[in-house]
Amino acid sequence: MSKEKEISLTEKRLGARMEKALGTKVKRRSFLKTLGALTATTVVPVKEATAFSFEKFFQKHYREMTPEQKQKVFQRIKKEVKEEYSVDINISDPLALPNTKYAYALNLSTCNGSRKCVTACAEENNIDPSISSYIRVLEMPIGSLNPEKGTYFYEGKSVPKDGKFYLPVQCNHCDNSPCTKVCPVEATWKEGDGIVVVDYDWCIGCRYCQAACPYEARHFNFKKPKINPSKFNPQQSYLSNRIRPVGVMEKCTFCLHRTRTGQYPACLEACPTGARKFGNILDPASEINQIFKNKKVFVLKEELNTVPQFFYYFD
Repeated sequence: MSKEKEISLTEKRLGARMEKALGTKVKRRSFLKTLGALTATTVVPVKEATAFSFEKFFQKHYREMTPEQKQKVFQRIKKEVKEEYSVDINISDPLALPNTKYAYALNLSTCNGSRKCVTACAEENNIDPSISSYIRVLEMPIGSLNPEKGTYFYEGKSVPKDGKFYLPVQCNHCDNSPCTKVCPVEATWKEGDGIVVVDYDWCIGCRYCQAACPYEARHFNFKKPKINPSKFNPQQSYLSNRIRPVGVMEKCTFCLHRTRTGQYPACLEACPTGARKFGNILDPASEINQIFKNKKVFVLKEELNTVPQFFYYFD
């Protein structure tokens, strides 16, 4: 990233954050003046000022931070979570693995619609109940692949039902992802291993990415997350399942805090029928590679040319 682009990007992000903090439009020419005014507002009682963190406000983009700067940010996050939820957490930062491109495949012949994956996703990723999960399961009439003919609202205890099949939907981690293209501050991007991520501290909550995603896979955090203490996952990662702040977008990350360390996504491990398959599609010996070669796989909304990396197939 060039120095000029970095400055422009930082200016955009700070301008947007200032508008949100001040509740008013900030013109480019008055940027520094507004910054000075915002700085002056810190001369208020500590109780009022604690809601605003200059350290977080002026934090660099994840891809611009040095390892030392990252560690400082991780320590801040751990402190904030401890103060807010009275829980000690670990913040990891597993990097994309070389010669790796992750892909997911789902066998619709064996998915029984139990929604075990939905529950596992929510618990693994510390998701607020208002969002529920990054996975939604459609109950579909046999003979149709039109999602508009399906329903998310069905009784899970009685599945599978006659004449129905079940279509789980989540982030497709597209190679030609429209969500990453519309973000005005580059808070979301595709990593080298194919995972689309979000820098939650850089996100300004404009929701452009949510509007651009044809799979409805992005979710906006309207309020401070409320996590059941008994289901709190303390093993967290900066780009995946850490507690997201209010006012930002969040999404599936293929459980990168697990998959980049040799584990499977939580949803796959929870699947009672073995319908979910995941792995490095570049590895000829991987199960996902063999499925891609030997099954008639398809993707949702292929006509949009988003090039999803989440595939479906029937036996």
